[in-house]
Amino acid sequence: MSDITDFDSLRRAMAENSEQPEGPARNARAEQLLAEAEKLNIPLAVIEALGHQLKVYNYSSEKAKMFVPFARLLRMWDERPEDFDAYEAHSLHWVFKWMSSGMLDQPHIPLESIEKWLGEMEHRYRLAGYSERAVRSAELSVAAHVGDIARAERAYAAWLAADRDDMADCHACELHQQGWWQAERGRDAKAVEAWRPVLEGEFSCAHEPHTVLASSLVPLLRLGRLDEARAHHLRGFRLVRAMESMRGAFADHVEFCALSGNEARALELLAERPAYFTDDGHPRSRMEFLAVVALLMDRLVELGLGGQRVPGPAGRTWTAKELAVHARAQALELAERFDRRNGTTYVSEWARARMARRPLVERLPLGVRSVRTALPVPAPVAEPVAEGDLPALLAEARRLSDTLRPDALEAWAAVARAAQGVELAPYDRAELVDREAMGLGEEGAQLFEEAADLYAQAGDAGEALAARARAAYVRALAGDVDEALAAVAEPYDRILALYAEDGTGLRQAASVLMSRARILMRRVHEAEGPVEAGVAERAEAAVREVLALVEGRTGDDVRLAARHAEALAMLGELAAHGGDARAAAELFADAAREFADAGVPWFAVEYEARLAQLAHHLGDPAEAERALRAALEHGGAQLAPVGRAQLHLQLAEVVGARGEAAEAAEHALEAAHWADEAGEGPTLGAWARQQLGGLLVRQGRWAEAAEVLESALPDVSAETHGDGAVVQTLWWLGDCLSELGEHRAAAERRLRAAEIARHWPEQEDHATLAHLAATNLEMAGLAEEAEAAYARAGELWRTVGDAHGLVRALRARAWLALRAEDGPERARELMTEAVEECGAALAAAGDDEETRHRLTAELGHTHRQFGDLLTRSQAPSDEALAELDAAVAVFTALGRDAVHARTGAELAAGRLEAELGRPDAARARARAVLSAYEDAPEDDETATARRTEAQQLAQAVQPPTP
Repeated sequence: MSDITDFDSLRRAMAENSEQPEGPARNARAEQLLAEAEKLNIPLAVIEALGHQLKVYNYSSEKAKMFVPFARLLRMWDERPEDFDAYEAHSLHWVFKWMSSGMLDQPHIPLESIEKWLGEMEHRYRLAGYSERAVRSAELSVAAHVGDIARAERAYAAWLAADRDDMADCHACELHQQGWWQAERGRDAKAVEAWRPVLEGEFSCAHEPHTVLASSLVPLLRLGRLDEARAHHLRGFRLVRAMESMRGAFADHVEFCALSGNEARALELLAERPAYFTDDGHPRSRMEFLAVVALLMDRLVELGLGGQRVPGPAGRTWTAKELAVHARAQALELAERFDRRNGTTYVSEWARARMARRPLVERLPLGVRSVRTALPVPAPVAEPVAEGDLPALLAEARRLSDTLRPDALEAWAAVARAAQGVELAPYDRAELVDREAMGLGEEGAQLFEEAADLYAQAGDAGEALAARARAAYVRALAGDVDEALAAVAEPYDRILALYAEDGTGLRQAASVLMSRARILMRRVHEAEGPVEAGVAERAEAAVREVLALVEGRTGDDVRLAARHAEALAMLGELAAHGGDARAAAELFADAAREFADAGVPWFAVEYEARLAQLAHHLGDPAEAERALRAALEHGGAQLAPVGRAQLHLQLAEVVGARGEAAEAAEHALEAAHWADEAGEGPTLGAWARQQLGGLLVRQGRWAEAAEVLESALPDVSAETHGDGAVVQTLWWLGDCLSELGEHRAAAERRLRAAEIARHWPEQEDHATLAHLAATNLEMAGLAEEAEAAYARAGELWRTVGDAHGLVRALRARAWLALRAEDGPERARELMTEAVEECGAALAAAGDDEETRHRLTAELGHTHRQFGDLLTRSQAPSDEALAELDAAVAVFTALGRDAVHARTGAELAAGRLEAELGRPDAARARARAVLSAYEDAPEDDETATARRTEAQQLAQAVQPPTP
């Protein structure tokens, strides 16, 4: 049996169907409802059902179906206009605009028919007394589509000049189209300015700011306004993701990713909507979508990823190269169909131009989780000299080594390539092997020994000893410190003797002494807990020996200057291990400064970072921030991605702690980006995204924060990041979803967080999360689930001894109970319990004035809500008035701090007095409110509003003048 028994039930069913997600299921239900409407034998019921069907078709991928119900509606209007009420008559004229644009989007409808329909629309609007504004807007769409720019500009001007009336699109939609035309004409700045009121929330509708956010992406990229583009993508994609009818806007987001170095995210978006490849109910948006797909696939092929599997039309697997060919052919075939209809080549030219767009930025970090499709291929470093010019290559490699340039090892590799098959002099071969060993790290000991032999053959005993000392040090790095100390002993003794006899230079002696100091420092680094005194003393003596050797003798020698700076840093490490944080900080600062002064600032990064940690420990956030910024600056292009990520993440924490959430978010964004670059996305990257989400929450950027936090959530784990981080992520995400009106999803996140917090020793967080989840469940219309959650929260508040939370949970349950079938009595019981709990808490508060003040205010609010609840659940009564009087008395006792709460309760009591037929009492309460605000400042908006309410109340109960 049908559930549609009368006109009211039909209207309820149509309203329910309107709330369903866009798509075929909603359309099918609208078709069923039309069939049911026809059985009622009520013309208006059929008219409304046709209008409903037309609307759901328009907001779906089956737009081509809307012409049939509209034709039927128009015929019914022409035959019996009296069957239409005022609303349906207005709606019929309104959807003329849908028909105009809908015809334009279907290439099988002749252009002549569209022009004829445009004339029909103009005629009927004139007859109905409407302005030409909507007609000229429709004409702009037609002219722009066929490429008649002159006509389009005339229509645009006429549209803006015409009066706005009931047939004009809403402000948000009009502003979108105005900005779209400006962008089409290459006037990006004017487009963004036109969209500003929509972007700032001044105007909105069912599909705005969704489409404005999408349309603004590429113009913002072209304008270089990258932060805004990123924000619009994160905010806008959430809006279009679930709306089937917004394929064109969806394509704009995919295009944005393809043009901003986010190809991997673009692929993820395509995977979310496989039906978009084939749904043919709206050919124009399919053409736009396929053009963007071709653009993206061409980009992947260009990056060398043509063989990568990608999302595509169902029924087979696709590579990027295959889909590029397919999507291009399909897009152009659709474009040619439009051009055949229009008699131009404009649409095909437009499609080709869109597919040929080039990236507008190499990589714009978005903050969301994504795997790079490919790293950019770095441009080859130009060789300073021809590859085969061995003497010049040797000279350049030595220069780079002497000045400790980061690309010295690459220069020596060029020497090695040029030296293949060439008999080198022993010293040259020694240097080549020595540098090769340096590139091997812990595996380089054997090559260092070989280099030492070659240096000895070349007659450089000092450099031979330095190479043997380096071999000893890399053995220490491999974990064998005892062997390393034994191995370095002979080179150490011999270099001192040799240097004393002027048999070697300062640089070689310093190298051996530094290797020995490094080995002894390994003992310090490996110590668990406090360092043994003997270990630290031996290391410090070795370090000071280096300082004594080079102090005042570095001159312009970069290597010697670096030895001195490194020795200072070692002393800093020893001071830190010894618990002297302040001395360690000073030494690290000196070391960093000396590295920078020597022209090798990248060596300062580590010590600026250590200094930042110590400054934080010492309670000096300004110095910590300075050191972190210096570390980033010193590192420059030499800083590894993971190091850059760590520094930005620390800066985000420091900057955020001083209240600069916007700047802190920029650092967290950079941290997430560089963590992904380093392959640390699931670990360090997840932490950065979690922090970024929290910083966006602090700025009230709810949609962006939600997108980032949802992206972080799969990677934030108790094992890696701690269960506190998981709970905080879910908590922030619940806050975002709640602010965005997604209450069911918010409740789910908060309940997940509460389940984790349930196992914590302290239960305040558990109680808070349960209470917040209950509020979301209530807002989502899930009354039974909300009641259970509030009851659970109340018990938790009782357990932790929080009377405020308990009372608020009881009040919330009372209001929920009021809506239930047997609610009024249960609601009264719960509110009574809330009053009693307040009283008990006050009695137990003792002499703690602050606690008593807060509990007294809670009691006042409870009496106020009790009075409101009784007023809503029954006829006006003295019982409700008594509760309001109690609220007034409690708030009066709190003095001026509670004046607004007191006058609010007083006005509620006054209105109730009026309903009870007591005008004198009502006027007395109105006078009491006016008296309370006699000295209120003029800019107190609440006081002004309350005075106005009191005056209105007094006037309403004023006896008539005789």
